[in-house]
Amino acid sequence: MRIFSPLYDRVMLWSRYRHASWYLGGLSFAESSFFPIPPDVMLAPMSMAQSPKAWWFAALTTITSVLGGLLGYLIGHFAFELIAPLVAEGGRYAEPFADAERWFREWGVWAIFIAGFSPIPYKIFTISAGVLHMALAPFLLASVVGRGARFFLVAALMSWGGERMERSLRASVDHIGWITVLLFALAVLFC
Repeated sequence: MRIFSPLYDRVMLWSRYRHASWYLGGLSFAESSFFPIPPDVMLAPMSMAQSPKAWWFAALTTITSVLGGLLGYLIGHFAFELIAPLVAEGGRYAEPFADAERWFREWGVWAIFIAGFSPIPYKIFTISAGVLHMALAPFLLASVVGRGARFFLVAALMSWGGERMERSLRASVDHIGWITVLLFALAVLFC
């Protein structure tokens, strides 16, 4: 059953839209402070579809992500009361927030770098950094380096693959999609 191929085609079409970079910047900003979908889902196909612009897309994603991270920091620093019910014991984000606090105690500024580079929810760490009154300059530096390393790596890999990778992915996207669904279902069942 070919469900994922039409979705793939649509995403690749969208990645070539004239205003796609605006959407990429908006998504990057939002994801760093409150939105759950990472910008890689737009950065990767855009870098693959428009290889010559891959470095521009990575730079845009990094800058807007760090600005969104700064918003998360400011939320934690100045408006913690608004999110306190979400991170207090029993709240939806209580456990990730407690983990972030523990990471900051153990790793300091490296926690921001690791969260910025890895698939760990960066927004939890940006808000936590503000709550814990982390110094702003190290926060911004670790964010730029961590987020930049991640996004430039994604852009480089996708750009390097270019049209050849696009065709190859298109040929196997349904298999990859169904394997991902199966792995997700198994994770839900056994975790």
